[in-house]
Amino acid sequence: MSTHAIVGADQPLPSGRLIAGKSAWDGVRRFTGMSPLGTASAILLIALLLIAIFADQIAPYHPLVADFKALRYPPYPAHWLGTDNLGRDVLSRLIHGSRISLSIAIISTVIGKIIGVTWGILSGYLGGRFDLISQRLVDVLLAFPGIILSMMLLAALGGGVVTVIIAITLLSVAGTVRVIRSVVLSVKEMTYVEAARAIGVPNARIMLRHVAPQTIAPALVLFSASMGGAIFAEAALSFLGLGIPQPTPSWGNMLGGVLANQFRPQWWLVLFPGLTITLTILAFNLVGDTLRDFLDPKLRGRLE
Repeated sequence: MSTHAIVGADQPLPSGRLIAGKSAWDGVRRFTGMSPLGTASAILLIALLLIAIFADQIAPYHPLVADFKALRYPPYPAHWLGTDNLGRDVLSRLIHGSRISLSIAIISTVIGKIIGVTWGILSGYLGGRFDLISQRLVDVLLAFPGIILSMMLLAALGGGVVTVIIAITLLSVAGTVRVIRSVVLSVKEMTYVEAARAIGVPNARIMLRHVAPQTIAPALVLFSASMGGAIFAEAALSFLGLGIPQPTPSWGNMLGGVLANQFRPQWWLVLFPGLTITLTILAFNLVGDTLRDFLDPKLRGRLE
């Protein structure tokens, strides 16, 4: 019997592209139905990413141009979020600062997760002495307070974008290794993994084809949750004067510079950068929680 006879001679066969598009749309609809708050957070993050990409076109002023006729002006129609101590537009600096803060957070988190996932898979699957040594190194990384470790690294290598990325990357590796290793320890005891070993499949192929795909879901959740931590780390380092140097705008040094210059700064110079950092971190955390529930098959039926 032909395929057309099964489907119906008068009906066209559904294409793979339509099926893939329908499943993707179903996934988006299910994600939005699980958590309206998580969906709103995802929309906010997409908007922030677009603002960072098109910062040159969106910002009303150049972030480094000073207007000495408008020093420390509160919000008014010409400058919607006011001006700073040098007469620079706060809104324009926030928009351009999103490019620096988000790019550092994304790059450092991606590199940290790649290293952490690879390390966790190797440590959990190979076990033995390699796992023992790896976990002691992870314990050493976790023993240091994150901000102290970053400050030591920045003091040794100096400030700058590359150094900040390296420091934040180190902060995100250890926790990822622990989580991925625990996933691998349970996956490698599955029947299909034992069957692959029994027929002589090389360990590298087993880890790549059978173990690594099972770590995608927790890695995505870790990535989303770690983005908020990376933004906070960059803001904290820049706030302390160890991150992105002035006059390049970032959310952290916008707070640190104004607080270092005066004991009680104008409210708009503290409120708007602090609120931007808070909302971004909160949005990443909410998206991470929603993504965890979305990818967990045990919760899927109950949440739907």
